[in-house]
Amino acid sequence: MVGRAYLLRPDTPKEGLQRQPRAGETENELAEPLRSHAREASLIMRPPRVTPNTMYAMEATEYAQQQGKFMEFHKAAYKAYWEEGKDLGSLAVMEELAVATGLDWAEMEERLHGKQLSGTVMGQYQEALQHGIQGIPTFLVGNLLFTGAHPYPVFQSAMRRVLGQ
Repeated sequence: MVGRAYLLRPDTPKEGLQRQPRAGETENELAEPLRSHAREASLIMRPPRVTPNTMYAMEATEYAQQQGKFMEFHKAAYKAYWEEGKDLGSLAVMEELAVATGLDWAEMEERLHGKQLSGTVMGQYQEALQHGIQGIPTFLVGNLLFTGAHPYPVFQSAMRRVLGQ
């Protein structure tokens, strides 16, 4: 699996924004339809307290991908944000995730501070916009493009269609 960066809210300030609860949310559950979609996909998604500026997270994910650890880092970041309520805009959280996934934090930190991966991240974001992508997660399976959390049978069906061609 290959991941590409997408800035869902590119105008978020560096310190992030305090997130306002949406109608129908509880402290531990999102509002509908996200609540049902998450359950159907067997995902834990608690309402976050902060909308982070995700540039560090996108750059760190690109670094992880270059080191062959995309999925490990991606899963750790997902868990940190949606299950544990951590701020993905925080360098301390990036360090925690790097260490937990066996990445070289000193090297990653140097690249984050030097903005060495920001060109790659912004290029991927611009490419997504050019293809009409407007949300996350977006999946491309063969020539099928679909957005959002979906139950496993949706992916099975997409793979059958692609493999059957």
